[in-house]
Amino acid sequence: MNKVFKEDLEAIIREDLPWEKLKGRTVLITGASGMIGTYMLHVLTELNDRHGYDIRILAMLRNASKLPCEVRERADVEVLTHDVTEPIEAAGDVHYVIHAASPASPLIMQNKPVETIAANTLGTYNTLKLAKEKKAEGYLFISSREIYGQPEDGQEFFYEDTYGFVDQLNPRSCYSEGKKAAETMCVCYHEEYGLNTKIARLAHTYGPGMSIYDGRVQADFLKNVLHKEDIVLKSEGTAVRTYTYIGDAVAGLYRILLGSEDIVYNIGNEDGKVSIRQLAEIMVDIYPERGLKLVFDIPEGGTKGTAPYTLGILSSKKLRKIGWSPKYSVKEGFKRTLEYLEIEEDS
Repeated sequence: MNKVFKEDLEAIIREDLPWEKLKGRTVLITGASGMIGTYMLHVLTELNDRHGYDIRILAMLRNASKLPCEVRERADVEVLTHDVTEPIEAAGDVHYVIHAASPASPLIMQNKPVETIAANTLGTYNTLKLAKEKKAEGYLFISSREIYGQPEDGQEFFYEDTYGFVDQLNPRSCYSEGKKAAETMCVCYHEEYGLNTKIARLAHTYGPGMSIYDGRVQADFLKNVLHKEDIVLKSEGTAVRTYTYIGDAVAGLYRILLGSEDIVYNIGNEDGKVSIRQLAEIMVDIYPERGLKLVFDIPEGGTKGTAPYTLGILSSKKLRKIGWSPKYSVKEGFKRTLEYLEIEEDS
């Protein structure tokens, strides 16, 4: 196991959380081969290996080959090859459901808007239906900062009860509108059936396991630094975002699932607030000895497929009140990610 990934897992399970709630339980994770799903799954295997928790893990994904052999061959992991847009069946008890299956690449959202909205709407309905049938103890939906849309003029932060504008007639809204509908389903299942649903809204999560070819700016920057290339910006880079390291985000997800009272929480590192240009400058500065530069090449008419939101920072004040705090700065987190990628390339 990559040492950066292993260090992250060890840090997460050291969090002061009621992990004992998972002892002897069955946990279903959709999107089990994605970046978030992979971390969520391996936290459970670490709890089994280190503390003998005897957690039965149902790893659901469309392509089983995306899970490493050492995971597929574990006795505590059952691989369910299934598309969440289809009705779900699972044998035996299911005590917790973590719905992490969703396209996160702007390229997929641009080229496959139907499949994107289906994963978030139909997929959420099918997982909620299963959780209700199994009388699950907990259900966690992985939502997104994009449900907030574009903030009002002068609005710096998004809190859990403040919202901006989303144009539902823009096909790129397949992602944000799908997530919004899914959140409504979560609260409906809570209200009508008493299901213990939780919603976690993430903002620009990055780290080991992310693809450097998915079209997001942070992925492009990582690919440039990894391959010792100058970073080329296709805009002025004025859009402001908050970047949250995956290890910090997953610690927050388990805190919401196991140790929270309310339904919805933001997960965002306000200290990771940077413009795209600042992020590029941070990235070239991680390895100054490589002599990389920031170059501007702005096409006429701008770029397609990116989120149309330029402002709006997630406030994590509510989650911090129940004990969450991120550990890594933007520079530290991206340096860890590059270290992970270089170990993977050399292995």
